[in-house]
Amino acid sequence: MKEKQDLEHVDGLDTEDLELVDLDLEDLDQLPDEPVQQPEENLEHQAEDGKAEKDEPPKKRRKRKGFYKEYAVIGVLALALLAVVIFAGSRFFGKKDDPALNAKGKAVEETVSKEQEKAAKEEEEKKAVVDSYKNLGIVEVTGYLNVRETASPDADVIGKLQDGGACEILDDSTEEWYHISSGGIEGYISAEYVLTGEKAREKAMEEAALRATITADSLNIRKEPGTSAEVVGQALKGERYLVKSQEDGWIQISSGYISDDYATVAYGLNEARKLDMRSMVLNLYDNLGISSVDSYLNIRSEPREDGDIIGKMTSKSAGEILETSEDGKWHKIKSGPVTGYVSADYILTGQAAKDEALQVAELMAIVSTDRLNARTEPNTEAPIWTQISNSERYNVLSQQDGWVEIELDTTSAYVATDYVDVRYALNEAIEFTPVEETSDTGSSGGKGGSGGKGSSGSKGSSGSGSSKRSQIASYATQFLGNPYVWGGTSLTNGADCSGFTMAVMSHFGVSLPHHSGSQANAGRAVSSSEMRPGDLVFYTNSGGTINHVALYIGNGQVVHASNPSSGIKISRWNYRTPAKIVNVLGD
Repeated sequence: MKEKQDLEHVDGLDTEDLELVDLDLEDLDQLPDEPVQQPEENLEHQAEDGKAEKDEPPKKRRKRKGFYKEYAVIGVLALALLAVVIFAGSRFFGKKDDPALNAKGKAVEETVSKEQEKAAKEEEEKKAVVDSYKNLGIVEVTGYLNVRETASPDADVIGKLQDGGACEILDDSTEEWYHISSGGIEGYISAEYVLTGEKAREKAMEEAALRATITADSLNIRKEPGTSAEVVGQALKGERYLVKSQEDGWIQISSGYISDDYATVAYGLNEARKLDMRSMVLNLYDNLGISSVDSYLNIRSEPREDGDIIGKMTSKSAGEILETSEDGKWHKIKSGPVTGYVSADYILTGQAAKDEALQVAELMAIVSTDRLNARTEPNTEAPIWTQISNSERYNVLSQQDGWVEIELDTTSAYVATDYVDVRYALNEAIEFTPVEETSDTGSSGGKGGSGGKGSSGSKGSSGSGSSKRSQIASYATQFLGNPYVWGGTSLTNGADCSGFTMAVMSHFGVSLPHHSGSQANAGRAVSSSEMRPGDLVFYTNSGGTINHVALYIGNGQVVHASNPSSGIKISRWNYRTPAKIVNVLGD
């Protein structure tokens, strides 16, 4: 018991005591040189030994004094060291008996134990997912792997399996192909891009995660968690989406939010998704409106005929009807990036709009990055011959594993599937503000250097051009929607790209040859910062040869005869990489 008391006493040692020890050690250097007076009993003891200090020679007595000093120093140091050891030991052993510390340690142990249990449970659930496949296949590919109707690279694409997606291999007897089932789809995939056996299981354990499986036939994906939020896409029955978070009846996935009323959340692997069907385009609109015009329908800032033009809807373009004026003459519509008013006389609604939409919906590749490389062949080693812009829509000509062949004017190019959304879609409005006429011939009128979208503001917001140049831009846009005809020069019945620019400029007394390469040498080259309405913008093919021309109309836009499927249309001036800009007016 005494030992424990001593320990407790030392445990309570004040730091001031330690400071005193330090002071005493310093004082040792100040010991006097005079002899230390010894107690009387010690003197007597020394005398018995015949070595009394008083009988010793002075030199020997001084030596003894030195020994005393050394002994004293050593003794004090030893005591200090012992105190430190006892103090530290008491602290160490005392912790073991501290109830607060013990409780904290127990809590930490419990937390660690719960985390271990959670991790073990997750691992068990992942393993159960992997074990549910009898003959597991895991896709390993850049972008996605096409699921085809038959075992042929030319067969129709009926679905897609993203990198890391799982499938049940039903038959592997066909050379270079697997017959698979995944996400409710049964079809064929290229065996070259599929892991099997133990490698598939290992990859599957990495890919297994908390996913939402859609239980409704189709489900809106919204921009924000709420039924009034903008619809940004659709999820189809059986599709699985990685869960980012769950809160208040909504599940956050990578592209937005879905209602948890129509999805189940559990550990699983991603599986195939059906190629969006034509009917799915209808789910993008709550109140669909389709433009019923031969060319373009103007979108105005106000519901009246003299309202500022802020956009145009191509023939058969779609939009969301937000409201209708009291007299029924105008619809407020949101189409693409434009919200404004259109004449109700030229808009199909209700079942008529739905029927039309199902007829005109096309398989499109919608660009999802700022600038996307378009290559001559479907591989990353192929030359980049142009770049295309974000949100632009291109008709799909074919799909290969990891690549999409798109229609680019009168030719084609290949883009990686990672950066486009391939689905059936409808054309939507483009921003457009006419260039105002002005007598100020020195004005640049909507410079193209920014490459931006057309202004959606009021008249004059984009700057004005010279009278002649604004007239050229206004005249050219009258023929929007008219057909593309190779070799044609008719603005109404059909023209190709150089035939279109030749006919427009001829109306203003400028003679041009019927060939884009020759037109490129017909005037003075200018930079994009100098570009004005009425200038010609040229583009090249994959070999670097000029093969397309467009007319700049201001606000970062061109009008051109694109191809047979699009006709005469408006695009951003840099919808492809411009090769040359030419002033053919000579001003």
